[in-house]
Amino acid sequence: MQGAGGDPARCPFLAGSDVFDPFGDDYLRDPAGNLRWSRDQEPVFFSEALGYWVVTRYDDVKAVFRDHETFSPSIALEKITPTSEEANEVLASYGYAMGRTLVNEDEPAHMPRRRALMDPFLPERLVHHEEMVRAVTREFVDRFIDDGRADLVDQMLWEVPLTVALHFLGVPEEDMPTLRRYSVAHTVNTWGRPAPEQQVAVADAVGRFWQLSGEIVAKLRADPSGDGWMAYGVRQNAVMPDVVTDSYVHSIMMAGLVAAHETTANAAANAIKLLLETPDAWREICEDPSLIPNAVEECLRHSGSIVAWRRIATRDTIVGGVEIPAGGKLLVVTGSANHDDREFDDPDAVDIRRINAGEHLTFGFGSHQCMGKNLARMEMQIILEELAARLPHLELDPDQEFSYLPNTSFRGPEHLVVTWDPERNPERADPSVLERRQALHVGEPSSKLVSHRMRVQTHELIADGIVRVRLTSATGRPVPAWTPGSHIDLDCGDLSRQYSLCGRVDDRDAFEIAVLEEPESRGGSRWVHHALHVGSEVVVRGPRNHFRLDPGDGRVVFVAGGIGITPIVSLAAAARDAGREYSIHYAGRSRGSMAFLDRLAEEHGDRLHVFAADEGRRLDLDALAATIRPGDRIHACGPARLLDGIAHATRALPPETLKTEHFTSTIGVLDPANEHPFEIVLRDSGVTLEVPADRTVLQRLRAANIDVRSDCEEGLCGSCEVAVVDGEVDHRDVVLSAAERASHRTMMTCCSRACGARLELQL
Repeated sequence: MQGAGGDPARCPFLAGSDVFDPFGDDYLRDPAGNLRWSRDQEPVFFSEALGYWVVTRYDDVKAVFRDHETFSPSIALEKITPTSEEANEVLASYGYAMGRTLVNEDEPAHMPRRRALMDPFLPERLVHHEEMVRAVTREFVDRFIDDGRADLVDQMLWEVPLTVALHFLGVPEEDMPTLRRYSVAHTVNTWGRPAPEQQVAVADAVGRFWQLSGEIVAKLRADPSGDGWMAYGVRQNAVMPDVVTDSYVHSIMMAGLVAAHETTANAAANAIKLLLETPDAWREICEDPSLIPNAVEECLRHSGSIVAWRRIATRDTIVGGVEIPAGGKLLVVTGSANHDDREFDDPDAVDIRRINAGEHLTFGFGSHQCMGKNLARMEMQIILEELAARLPHLELDPDQEFSYLPNTSFRGPEHLVVTWDPERNPERADPSVLERRQALHVGEPSSKLVSHRMRVQTHELIADGIVRVRLTSATGRPVPAWTPGSHIDLDCGDLSRQYSLCGRVDDRDAFEIAVLEEPESRGGSRWVHHALHVGSEVVVRGPRNHFRLDPGDGRVVFVAGGIGITPIVSLAAAARDAGREYSIHYAGRSRGSMAFLDRLAEEHGDRLHVFAADEGRRLDLDALAATIRPGDRIHACGPARLLDGIAHATRALPPETLKTEHFTSTIGVLDPANEHPFEIVLRDSGVTLEVPADRTVLQRLRAANIDVRSDCEEGLCGSCEVAVVDGEVDHRDVVLSAAERASHRTMMTCCSRACGARLELQL
């Protein structure tokens, strides 16, 4: 609510807004915990001490980032603490004239400049930096590997990202301690609260930083032929001087050093601290480095280096039900949003396999999302991989106290002291440790990298040609929670296949699947039947669910054919537990070929209708469809013939009546001769991309530095789904229901295309 004259009116029992202090120790140590009261009770509140509206919930923060017209980024680099006249005079003496940059620029200027300067940040351009990043990281670890004690911030985590930043920018390696002092001063000057007696010294450092940036730009102008983003920017300045102006190049030189360096240094320090404070997670990435890319996302979510951004309302508006007046300033706290339990399950826990970790807002969202996000991801992956391989026995010094630079927005420990026993360094016994490396993943990690190592506890024949497999965690941890209708992705040798979970949802000890050996198997079912044995170790991803029980209290009709009973087992139990009217219609060749008959009969009694072909009973789909009443729902799973039949039988019913689950994908290899190019407009990012006939939407999004998750890339798993704002979709997946397809409001980017010349996506 808002009181008269724009003053906020709050409920009197909510005292948290009165004591909120973004420069205090409580906030600096744990921004998310400090604002838990706000997420729960007053997600948008006015801080009178700060003079800002504070936004703390995930959906509200994302909505602010998405609408750059209503919420201008123009104050993102404004000094949050006004400085003295004396300090301002010092800055003026250096000719300080920091202008707009990609961070705080409005349209229409922002997007043309972003497009002009984006190319060096694209994933395919970043790959060639890998060897440099690895070499720099290795060099710094070599310096202390035998010491047994190090302050990782002072001895590695500040200088490695700075060295990488200088290489990426293409500028000479300057005096590291001086640049560190300048960078800290810039942060304090913009987002901190320096005391009056500190402001002159801070201003002097910032002025010198501005002066140094100008000198570097002058050198690059003299010879802009070299590699690096700044040399590229100088060349773009010559080609399009009205877009990439002279003053703009100077400003992005200074801003680029901070953005490419300080945030990554802090992010790496936060990640290592968090993982060492979570020994199970640290041990797991040491044992299985393939988990590192998703561990990086989880660390960025849980303890990111960018805690908050700032926006200003350009008109009267509403955020989270609260009226914000035109000119109202907003502190948009991403560090709080990333711990919102409405978006992330058990958000305060560290889960390096969290399936949606990459949905964090640490890099922002929309048209102003951080361009350098994938460079930061690359550095963090390589730093963690190097330390996990060479110092798996690393521990935090228990006697240290962590301190943070007082400011609203950027967070990382000023020191990070670790200890280890050099005698236990793996490379002393096995020098080949130094040669091991993971395939680098540039961009948001695929869901394929979010895996669980599991062991086969039981492997038993439960019907003709059907084995039930019970999988327990190889680490002894509970399996992830799942909902009725969920499936997992199982690596079957060189293949990945999806199998529905058919155990009990309250069993956190194991996943259970049932697999029919198909004569025409592509290899998955044959592998499960003949290569798996009790004790075998497997890789599992998920669970995911695109076959959920529809909410409501209407009747549910379950239809299953053969092994299609597997998701129905848990869905029917959920309908029963919810007190809904339901029936199960289960068809198969013979009772001996039908899994779970005894269990279903025991749990559902006369609601179960069995149609065994060898007994002369066949499921009449047309007759079944004729019994469907308004508001009823059908959930069907089975072979293509059954699903085609039920779709035909229900063709006159509302499209939301039928929901199906498919076994296999119908997608073939993309044939450019039979495709047409089309355009995708990304509403949130302000980008328009051409999708040629020989590329998928997913491939084009990745190439444009847009984060979209994926896994099977066959239209089966649903992980690459994105929202569609406008345009008709040529749906080619086997995930969406008829109603979802007809709405044209969502698509699977790995396979589906545009019916016409254009699609607008909510990305």
